[in-house]
Amino acid sequence: MRHKYLPSFVKRRGRITKSQEDNLNALSKYEVKNYSQIINAKKNYSKVVLEIGFGNGENTLDLASNNPDTLYIASEVYLAGIGSLIGEVIGRQLQNILITSGDIRLLIDNIKEPVFDDVIVICPDPWPKLKHHKRRMLTNEFFKLVHPSIKDNGELFMSTDVEDYAESIEDQLKLSQGYARNTKSKYELSSHTKFQRRAIEEGRKIYPFSLRKIS
Repeated sequence: MRHKYLPSFVKRRGRITKSQEDNLNALSKYEVKNYSQIINAKKNYSKVVLEIGFGNGENTLDLASNNPDTLYIASEVYLAGIGSLIGEVIGRQLQNILITSGDIRLLIDNIKEPVFDDVIVICPDPWPKLKHHKRRMLTNEFFKLVHPSIKDNGELFMSTDVEDYAESIEDQLKLSQGYARNTKSKYELSSHTKFQRRAIEEGRKIYPFSLRKIS
């Protein structure tokens, strides 16, 4: 079977605890698999935000707890992280988080109208080896893919802690259309994913990128 995209963002098990695995039994209650499910769920909320690669869900949980009128679509491929988030959602009785566990590009590709007020991608996998750079998410191809799904003036916020990835993103942004650069972002001050927090603790610089959809 030929994949439409390189299979870089497929569901992965990794190391997982028993509690995380137990929490996965409840995934079907919180999972969205297609656009129509998002449309149906968003009726009860004033905004919809997509977070791609939520790690263990720290940032998602913080945002959802502080913005109960916003629906958060949380995307992750690692089952351990999904299990952690489900456990916290259940424990905190949060109603405004839904999870997608597949290749988020396939879901986005089926969205033909603006639905997301913002899209967040914090410190995605940098695929550091040169031969794997083609697997990086933050490219002009991705910017074009997600553009139709973002509302006018909605924000696409991204960050990385890898300098050469930041340089690559800058190069890719020069090729992109339909966005304007923001001077600052509300998401720069939001809670960090475990990957970004680890980078800060290890003294690595965070490179933020904030775009506004203009057409």
